[in-house]
Amino acid sequence: MATTETLTAERILEATEEVLRRYGPAKATVVDVARALGVSHGSVYRHFRTKAALREAVTERWLSRTEVALAELSAAPGRPAPDKLHDWFATLFEAKRHKAGDDPELFATYGVLIDENSGVVDRHVDVLIGQVRTIVEEGTREAEFTAPDPDATAHALFYATARFHDPAYAPEWQRPAIEAEFTSVVGLLLRGLRP
Repeated sequence: MATTETLTAERILEATEEVLRRYGPAKATVVDVARALGVSHGSVYRHFRTKAALREAVTERWLSRTEVALAELSAAPGRPAPDKLHDWFATLFEAKRHKAGDDPELFATYGVLIDENSGVVDRHVDVLIGQVRTIVEEGTREAEFTAPDPDATAHALFYATARFHDPAYAPEWQRPAIEAEFTSVVGLLLRGLRP
């Protein structure tokens, strides 16, 4: 089956997500991706040199969606830093909960891929902490926060809220009390930043 559409890396990544959703990471192959696209597996390999490179790219693509949404929040002008920081963590939590709850098969698949591609995850965490640092620096400049070391503060905030964004905690995210717990933890952290 031949395709008349131009084969792009983006099309391959979209097809890979569908194949991973259908077969899971243990059974999904490059041949399955190629079959879904109606091309030879060699065509896929021209864009991604190895199966590992393809899996890394699809993991990075999945994680970057959250980064983009959060970057808009961290860069938004004219909002008080405490509100911005609260909304940043709330958006991160909601994005992770949404991914885990709405598409559990793909979320579980990405859990496996993330374990395989720790470099991708490390870069993702660095980007997220950098966004928190930007908000903390802004809040410190505007005298809304006291944070003598914005980098250490950003790391502490990120890891203190891990329960609400680390995939290891996903089973807890559907509990009825989780929203109140999130509000309590983030509220405590924000009060601790006040001058």
